[in-house]
Amino acid sequence: MNRYFLVLDAGTGSIRAIIFDTMGNQISIAQYEWDHIAEEGVAGSMGFDFIRGWELAKRCIKESVAKAQISPSEIVALSASSMREGIVVYDGNKNELWGVANVDGRAGEEVSYLKKTFPSLEKESYASSGQTFALSAAPRLLWLKKNRPSLYEKAHSFTMISDWLLFKLSGELASEPSNAGTAGAFSLKDRQWDKSEFEKCGLKDMFVPIKESGEVLGNVSTQASDETGLSTKTLVVMGGGDVQIGTAGLGASKLGDAVVLGGSFWQQVVNIPSDATLSDAMLLRVNPHVVRGMSQAEGITFFTGLVMRWFKNTLGCGKSYSELEAMASSVPLGSYGITPVFSDRMNYGEWIHASPSFIGLGLDESKYNVASMFRALEENACIVSSINLENIKAFSGVSPTSITFASGASNGALWSQILADVTGLEVKIPVVKEATALGVAMACGIGAGVYNGFDEAGKNIVKMERSYEPNRSNHAQYGEIKEKWLKVYAKQMELVREGIVEPMWKAPGI
Repeated sequence: MNRYFLVLDAGTGSIRAIIFDTMGNQISIAQYEWDHIAEEGVAGSMGFDFIRGWELAKRCIKESVAKAQISPSEIVALSASSMREGIVVYDGNKNELWGVANVDGRAGEEVSYLKKTFPSLEKESYASSGQTFALSAAPRLLWLKKNRPSLYEKAHSFTMISDWLLFKLSGELASEPSNAGTAGAFSLKDRQWDKSEFEKCGLKDMFVPIKESGEVLGNVSTQASDETGLSTKTLVVMGGGDVQIGTAGLGASKLGDAVVLGGSFWQQVVNIPSDATLSDAMLLRVNPHVVRGMSQAEGITFFTGLVMRWFKNTLGCGKSYSELEAMASSVPLGSYGITPVFSDRMNYGEWIHASPSFIGLGLDESKYNVASMFRALEENACIVSSINLENIKAFSGVSPTSITFASGASNGALWSQILADVTGLEVKIPVVKEATALGVAMACGIGAGVYNGFDEAGKNIVKMERSYEPNRSNHAQYGEIKEKWLKVYAKQMELVREGIVEPMWKAPGI
């Protein structure tokens, strides 16, 4: 009998189900967009609709199996990933009560309250969990306690959204480190909940058991089988947070491995030891990896892919990304001095960005045009990534020797070469660039006994398509441009702090 894996991927914008064979080949996919609706009268809210979400998940499961033309009995294991930070709250009978998506920002007052009332708590929590209050669970649950007391009174436990999917399929509640860690109240070293934060905040114990990625949670329940058509013999396996399990899907399972994920937001991720001492400066985020014994230092560049989409749709004259990059290839290094101001380098303890703008534009149409502005945006994304990687090296002591560049941006040959030139590191492009689902398939394989771990799975499945070596002369020039960018950005941030212009984004409580 053939054997297959079913992967569920709950992203910010959509839910999808993908069927893989045991060698990581995609057989079929079904996907539906979903919306996270703001709650009326609640500023910054982004609720998670678990009722409609489950209906869409079931539809995806049925369609993916039908498209694959396989029997449900051939699916030996399933697992899930999701956007990180999103949570679902349950009552004592495992009924969903309340949920929020990843960048829900309703808890700004609660973040401010915690910082003011417990001035040392955020640093203490960061030292253990690698997270700040901005998107963690404690402020959101305090909001629930204050604003929806009847729901909070019934609340018994919470999980992350990928865990919720697995609960719907198995009937069992548990969470795993890579996603649970983004909720805060977690020990990177022990890979278990750290309940002291909740105790100090006045929150009750709502923690579910922790099981590692690739560990079997159970089997598809009879109820889930009736609703989805899946076999009750199919194993339900713990998955992971989208970034962490996605880097495993790129083969980044060893200490020092570095990945740049070039999507809507760019993430710069480096594998570090789980017992690494974290910096009091709180510049960077640190999350548990799906690989045991490792954490991941992470820099985040806000809205990079969304900025490129905005540029293409408004100033791109109807051209595709590949056409714009071809035009930008004729523009010299430095883009005639154009300095884009969008995402700042990551400062996790005070997460705020300047007002979007271009600095240094001139009136010479042969230089200052769509092509040069597009190249400037590509250079800028790589510069911010480079700064975040340097900050990771400074606090962790881990020095990557190469970068795996993935997601949509890695399709661009010019962008890939610029990343190599700016960072001074070899840049490798994988065959499979959207690797989150592939990482979840690896977790399925571990649970089903096909692979011993993520490292073995990566060796068997992950292949590289091409690579780029840095130009040393270009690297030196980009070092000078980076210093200029830092100075320009600092001046632009002064305008934000003076209230003259609005920031592109700021974290709750700032």
